[in-house]
Amino acid sequence: MKISKKKVLVTGAGGFIGSHLTEKLVELGSEVTALVQYNPLGNWGWLEKSPNSIKRNLNVVLGDIRDYVLLDKVIKKNDVIFHLASLIGIPYSYVSPDSYLDTNIKGTLNLLMAAKNYNIERFIHTSTSEVYGSALYTPIDEKHPLQAQSPYAASKIAADKLVESFNKSYNMPTCIIRPFNTYGPRQSARAVIPTIISQALTKEKVTLGSLYPVRDFSFIYDVIDGFIKIAEKNKAIGETINIGSGTGYSIVQLSKKIFKIIGKKKRIVFESERERPDKSEVAKLIADNAKAKKLLGWEPRTKIDEGLKKTINWISKNLKYYKVNIYNI
Repeated sequence: MKISKKKVLVTGAGGFIGSHLTEKLVELGSEVTALVQYNPLGNWGWLEKSPNSIKRNLNVVLGDIRDYVLLDKVIKKNDVIFHLASLIGIPYSYVSPDSYLDTNIKGTLNLLMAAKNYNIERFIHTSTSEVYGSALYTPIDEKHPLQAQSPYAASKIAADKLVESFNKSYNMPTCIIRPFNTYGPRQSARAVIPTIISQALTKEKVTLGSLYPVRDFSFIYDVIDGFIKIAEKNKAIGETINIGSGTGYSIVQLSKKIFKIIGKKKRIVFESERERPDKSEVAKLIADNAKAKKLLGWEPRTKIDEGLKKTINWISKNLKYYKVNIYNI
């Protein structure tokens, strides 16, 4: 299946990954409906910053994936669904786990139920490497046990399993894309790379939580390529596929890379407020991307230093979006 000329719905289209994916789909010639979280200001999130050539070819709908009636109206007009809408901040899931169940589980179920009513050609659901928990072995392949070490991870495991069940129960053409840590322009400071960069550009010290967890980082454009490929490959139907670089860096190693690129020495300060509860912290996530290579022909193209340079350049020009002196969960 080719995504060009298809009628495509993107949920979470105003977010970091969603906005990049939406723009790419328009560039490829898809007829895109962008579902953005309702807000009284009518704000489209990062799509507000998209070029006019993108915005004039978008159908933007403000709404909520918890609203089944709305979803039923929107889905019936589309061939392909990219489901990215989700509550994603792990620290906030400790404070308000119920909201994660409503959005990530019930919201996903609403989409699946609505999609079941129509002849959807592909339903691509966005998972997360957090569902694996601390690695029992590395690199982590798709057969690794799922371990819920936060309410966020629990909600995403449940959503993933719902998607699997609709494939097996109703023969729905679902695919699950499981990105490891994605980074790049537009990412908020809820993620570690923008947190380090925004502070390193403006302060003498960089305040962080746990320093030794290891993560696998993929640049945003490589991840978007994964989304497109998983939608187009028939072999991906019914599958869960990791998208990751296969290389891990500790937070300390990552910080030193960023400081070197910026060209300034910075002092790292540990702050317990930013630390996850001990048993909730995920120690190591490194992707086995062999399945993505085999089924999708996908592999990462952006080296981490190159991706960090592009991200640093973007953040340096957009520091107004970062509250560097405030820790927001």
